[in-house]
Amino acid sequence: MTPSKVEGGRFSQARKPGRDASMKLWKMNGAGNAFAIFDARSTPFAPSTAQIRQIAADLKADQVIALERDATKDVFMRIWNADGGEVSACGNASRCVGLLILNESGKDRITIQTEADMLKAFRAEGGLITVDMGSPLMGWEDIPLAEKMDVRGVDVKIGPIDAPILALPAVVSMGNPHAVFFVEDVNAYDIPKIGPLVEHHPLFPQGTNVGFAQILDKQTIRLRVWERGAGLTKACGTGACAALVCAARAKLTGRKAKVIVDGGDLFIEWRESDDHVYMTGPVELEFETEI
Repeated sequence: MTPSKVEGGRFSQARKPGRDASMKLWKMNGAGNAFAIFDARSTPFAPSTAQIRQIAADLKADQVIALERDATKDVFMRIWNADGGEVSACGNASRCVGLLILNESGKDRITIQTEADMLKAFRAEGGLITVDMGSPLMGWEDIPLAEKMDVRGVDVKIGPIDAPILALPAVVSMGNPHAVFFVEDVNAYDIPKIGPLVEHHPLFPQGTNVGFAQILDKQTIRLRVWERGAGLTKACGTGACAALVCAARAKLTGRKAKVIVDGGDLFIEWRESDDHVYMTGPVELEFETEI
């Protein structure tokens, strides 16, 4: 959707009553992962579930983002999936918001508060944006799982019990839950069919994102992700981080790798020095407008 096709009246209904000021809207993507970003720092934004779904459909967005004021950080980022559910983390959205606030503030580094954690964003070489995603959470109760289990391979099977086509995904939280299957060929699986089965598996009380990771070599992963509440997307930043962490724990890769997603390349590093995961990749501003 181009700016000329944005129906401001429809989106403006999501503002809180009594506010007449216009609101800035950016359509952006990070490696193809698409976002509708609303500037709610001066004009509060309180969309209903139905409004989020409509905005996501109209703007072809995987997630809807609201920028809000924060007392101690540069910005607070609120996140909704395309199904209308509010979530705590989105890596590629953090990079898009990072670019906006870096440009706006003129700072070298900025801080983004989410419901999950405080993130830091800064510029990398080649016009790319890096976000410090913090430490991965690997306790079963942190992901969370419905019961205690070895997170390096949980008891989830897809297909016949005696001959499953997929089994024992590794799980980790990057501020949101991820289950990662290591496969020989990511294109060999019907992800739109399998993804929802794992997303809504009873082991995951809050649902889960589902990654299909193919190890190409020690420094390269091919990844496709069924995102919780959004479906199969062109890129999932937290999913790329989760895939690298799980691969490194299984000694399938080192602690630094290029992750090839449908929308481009993400560069993930899980540093030993601080246990943080750093994600670097491209950001594109598709358009901006006032509503």
